Amino acid sequence: MTQSPAAPLPPPTERRRLREAASLTRAQLASRVGVTSEKVRRWETGRATPRGRKAAKYARLLNSLGRGRELTSPHAPHVTAPEPDEPARRSAVAVRPGRSRGRGWVRARTVGPRRYGDAADALTPDQAFDALYSFCAPALVRQTYLLTGRRELARESVERAFHIAWQQWPEVACDRDPAGWVRAVAYDCALSPWHRFRLRHRHPEPPPPDAFDRALLDTLLKLPPSYRRTLLLYDGVGLGLPETAAETEASTRAAANRLVHAREAVAERLPELADPEVLHWRLVELASIERLRAAKPLVVRRSGERRARLWTRAAIAFTVALIGTTVLTVRTAPARYEPPVPAGETVQGVPPRVAPGPLSEKEQKLRKKLRKEQQRGPDRLLPQPR
Repeated sequence: MTQSPAAPLPPPTERRRLREAASLTRAQLASRVGVTSEKVRRWETGRATPRGRKAAKYARLLNSLGRGRELTSPHAPHVTAPEPDEPARRSAVAVRPGRSRGRGWVRARTVGPRRYGDAADALTPDQAFDALYSFCAPALVRQTYLLTGRRELARESVERAFHIAWQQWPEVACDRDPAGWVRAVAYDCALSPWHRFRLRHRHPEPPPPDAFDRALLDTLLKLPPSYRRTLLLYDGVGLGLPETAAETEASTRAAANRLVHAREAVAERLPELADPEVLHWRLVELASIERLRAAKPLVVRRSGERRARLWTRAAIAFTVALIGTTVLTVRTAPARYEPPVPAGETVQGVPPRVAPGPLSEKEQKLRKKLRKEQQRGPDRLLPQPR
């Protein structure tokens, strides 16, 4: 008996589009497949790949949604994307003519199996990781600088993202867009709210020397983090609106609204950047002026391994300490319950006890008097017969 081949899975962005076109939530689709909504979110963002029976069931469901979408008339609400003919459309490396320092703004979507996947079988994991890092890290450092306005934090966020990628390298290596996977993690690390509690991040870093660059960076940092991230992905990196919405974990309509509001806020303060193409090149220049450099791939990979070993040893030490404490408690704990003995308390208002002793002269006189009165008292009345 032959088994029919499983339907191929569409790209992550197409999975999300099909679900939204069918007006299904992640929870509804997850209940049909038999998984959690969090797993569906990871499938749609490309951070995880379905496998086994769930993958076949998921592929059949998406295929049925696609056929139903083709057979029905397109009456679903349409989100107007800002100017579809602008930067997507941009090359892998955007370089402003006349400036050699504009190099390094990479559209990371081009990194993946199409770039070095043909020779992935001939590369070791170390070589594949180093190739991905060398291609993506310089651009990611510049992008995260625009998100945070801090040079050191940008480097730390990118290195942390690649540390996580190296720890989960089998999953990242099989991903359709490994650069997008790392970029999403780097952005999350850069925009983490816990950085505000770090002492060295309470003091602002020196701003760019140019006045216009300072105004642009200040405008970006005043935007909400979600608006800033959407603007950077769409007008800076050059992602499409569905890809931007998927990476920011928002609906396509919400991503379009964030992009429109972010552009309006930038144009209100800097009217010369109302044109999206001009805004793109100004972002490229601002990111390239700082001459931010990423560490070497070998250094990042080894530091990630050392950090993983450190956390592993700390977890083992904590587990051993917890087991030891539990065993000591079990050995020293009493076998039966013994009610506690209450502490003594002083009772107020009770007269002190008087020890027996000889009577005083006054008490002796009183005793004699009582005895005489008892003898001299009236006789006892007796009934008289009639």
